[in-house]
Amino acid sequence: MTDSEDMFLRAKHRTFEGLCEDAEREWNGPFYFIQAADPQLGLMKAWKDGDCDGGGDEWAEEVVLTKQAVEAVNQLRPRPRFMVLCGDLVHAMPDTPFRDGQEQDLKSALRGTDPSIPLVFVSGNHDLGNTPTPSTVEQYCSAWGDDYFSFWVGGVLCLVLNSQLFHDASACPQLKEAQETWLEAQLSRASSSSVEPKPKHVIVFQHIPLYLKRPDEEDDYFNLQKTVRQNLLDKFKKAGVKAVFSGHYHRNAGSCHGGLDMVVSSAIGCQLGEDTHGVRIVVVTADSVVHRYHSLEQLSTRGMDEDLRKLLQMLTLPSPRAGSRTTDGCVLLYSNISGS
Repeated sequence: MTDSEDMFLRAKHRTFEGLCEDAEREWNGPFYFIQAADPQLGLMKAWKDGDCDGGGDEWAEEVVLTKQAVEAVNQLRPRPRFMVLCGDLVHAMPDTPFRDGQEQDLKSALRGTDPSIPLVFVSGNHDLGNTPTPSTVEQYCSAWGDDYFSFWVGGVLCLVLNSQLFHDASACPQLKEAQETWLEAQLSRASSSSVEPKPKHVIVFQHIPLYLKRPDEEDDYFNLQKTVRQNLLDKFKKAGVKAVFSGHYHRNAGSCHGGLDMVVSSAIGCQLGEDTHGVRIVVVTADSVVHRYHSLEQLSTRGMDEDLRKLLQMLTLPSPRAGSRTTDGCVLLYSNISGS
């Protein structure tokens, strides 16, 4: 395996090469990472054509946008600890035309990422199929690494989940059961009083949001079903999960309830609302996980917002409101959109 291919397969054996517990378990002070979602090569053309099921025969626009994101992230100083792509890497479903070409061109664009910035991949419905099978999961893992795993960064435990197994695992029930067993063990250990040191925070990454605005909202294409959602919320809150980061919606959304922040980020690629192509900067301090969505244009020309930079450096917060706590116990978030 060449080095250029190995960068896409660092998630293996349910962990992530280079971000393992032994090396990263201790808290070493504030850091930040980049959360991105839905480059989804091929959707922009398919959306324009009104053929999202069978279209997607062109993806040059998404390649340009992905390269722009990579170049903007490479320019940031200090560099982020990692960049995570929360699913729908390409638009073509498994075993359909254009799939191989889209994956090859996405990898080509991502190879420009500075080697010091690990790329973490999350599986989406277009990566696995709306109803995944053992075969489509195996195809994904062969191209992008494990579909669920954990990793550590500076004392923070991160869990990457295959949300499609929560959505519809009718064709692969054993895979669903395996992830659930693994997740129970991860959450139990994270909250155990016998494990020291405990993670400073626990953060989850998945493609489909638990919810878009409220935990009790109706079922929708863009969220998980109520029963599944509530079950996960209960488990996450019991284990002290701080935030869940997702994509799928192609718009910014989310809210904080009961101390758990559900963050829905818009896309690098096709926009389905009023947001701009962008990524989210996430600053992790000892007490909080604070984030803001940045347009690619802003990130390319001005970099990270100054107030986030100051927060990262543990300087004075920019205003009395920023970083204050709500009645839900969540840190008051910065605005979702910046530099539009």
